Amino acid sequence: MAQAWKCAGLRWAADGPVLTWVGGRRSVLARGKRVAFGVAEGGVRTCVGARGHACPVRAGVTGRSTGARCEECARLDRAHSVAADTMADDPRPYHVYLAWFGPGLVKVGITAYERGSARLLEQGAVCFSWLGRGPLMAARRTEELLRAALGVPDRIPYAHKRAVRAALSESASERAAEIAGLHARAVALGGWPEALTPEPFRGVDHAGVFGIDRAERGSAAVAEVAELVAGGAIGGELVAAAGPDLHLATERGVVVLDTRLMTGWELLAAVGEPCAVPVRELRRAAGVQEGLF
Repeated sequence: MAQAWKCAGLRWAADGPVLTWVGGRRSVLARGKRVAFGVAEGGVRTCVGARGHACPVRAGVTGRSTGARCEECARLDRAHSVAADTMADDPRPYHVYLAWFGPGLVKVGITAYERGSARLLEQGAVCFSWLGRGPLMAARRTEELLRAALGVPDRIPYAHKRAVRAALSESASERAAEIAGLHARAVALGGWPEALTPEPFRGVDHAGVFGIDRAERGSAAVAEVAELVAGGAIGGELVAAAGPDLHLATERGVVVLDTRLMTGWELLAAVGEPCAVPVRELRRAAGVQEGLF
């Protein structure tokens, strides 16, 4: 019987995206590399557990879930997290940032200073700038201040991010223009916590890292994987990667695979370049035109 592997998710390292596997194995994903795998016939997707602990009942989870956790494990995973505001005593310094994902899609957020830009790569931020640095609660208060004053959210669904990737501006300076304006408005506001040190605008562009800038981008994605299923398989050449998404050139065209859909399954090596999983047409941002007709 072929060896099965359980995916532990996609991580971003200094040299690009890396698929991690339960047990510690890592697969570096370079553009141009063939990525192909399948789910065994009769396979069942099971809960991945919480905070390093296996699900006590090995609960089944739906193939469309990006969290791959049962209700109880999802609750435990979120407990004692920065995102849930349950770690007010975290002593680490935090960065506040503005991130741009495409025209009209900007968010404000915080990330541990020690993580550098890893959080922005994981979220698929096309460009970003730091706003300030300070203790957790000062960073959180600043995030809330800017969210209310600038009218920018602290969360953006991945589906919206995918929809605007085909509408990126030509240059890094054009891509950074929206957050540059918001940064100027942010630093002009009163009411920043004294413990937070403002930082000047320095736009960092990830389009080249992701492989989605105009100079490198090939065919636009036409579909996205809706879910993995028992007996299904997908494979193709990796042409781009952004956040958790892999853009694979398949016989159906470029298909986006959200690697969060891989967790919880036992996966097998696949031959050829099949695309035998449910896919749906990739939603486009309003106003994006792929051609003259």
